[in-house]
Amino acid sequence: MKKYLFTSFLIFILITIIGIKNASAQNILTAKEVIKKADDKMRGETSQGEMTMTVVRPTWSRTVSMKTWSKGRELSLILITAPAKEKGQCFLKLKSEMWNWVPCIERMIKIPPSMMMQSWMGSDFTNDDLLKESSIVKDYTHKIIGSEIIDGLDCYKIELIPKEDAPVVWGKIISWISKKEFHNMKAEYYDEDDYLINIETASNIQKMDDREIPTKFEIIPVGKKGNKTILEFKNIKFNKPLSDDFFSKQNMKRVK
Repeated sequence: MKKYLFTSFLIFILITIIGIKNASAQNILTAKEVIKKADDKMRGETSQGEMTMTVVRPTWSRTVSMKTWSKGRELSLILITAPAKEKGQCFLKLKSEMWNWVPCIERMIKIPPSMMMQSWMGSDFTNDDLLKESSIVKDYTHKIIGSEIIDGLDCYKIELIPKEDAPVVWGKIISWISKKEFHNMKAEYYDEDDYLINIETASNIQKMDDREIPTKFEIIPVGKKGNKTILEFKNIKFNKPLSDDFFSKQNMKRVK
């Protein structure tokens, strides 16, 4: 009888262990799924908010204030609200097209793909960084290459390599995403020759609307001592209704 009970107990333990392993296997995410979760968390179905961008140089600095709206990955709009010199400028991503409305000269300028690597508003961000022309989900292959602790958070270390003929500006990205919260805590951007160009870090995690997200992003260009750009979210709302018509060249001239 004791032998039977012991055997039954062993079988129970084995079944439990197998069940735990199967459950854990089902919860293992691929690198692409991790990237998508982090990307979705910062985007939502829609988002609208206010932020500031501070450009720091060795002998000067300046701050630009803006309002932003986005819907999915194909529609986004940025309105500059300060300083007075740039106030009213508007940037629109309309699927595969990008436009800039400059009110002081009353001119609508189309931004060609060749300018995606150019500095945005004199900052260390590129046009592609701010307006997200490329998708880190669909335009890259993804591979988990390790784990590291970043600001106390256990993070996946993920390598992103662009797919052939993908419309991207970076030759490689290394991204650190927290395993529990899916915060994109750090990213390194490399050119086509595998030289490190920019390092981006995230901090100041706060609750914004219905979720906790990093609200401060700092990008430092490698090899340019004393240069950096700081992007800070002041407020942001997710998943509020926004019509596709809001993201139009006509609305760029009147949005406030």
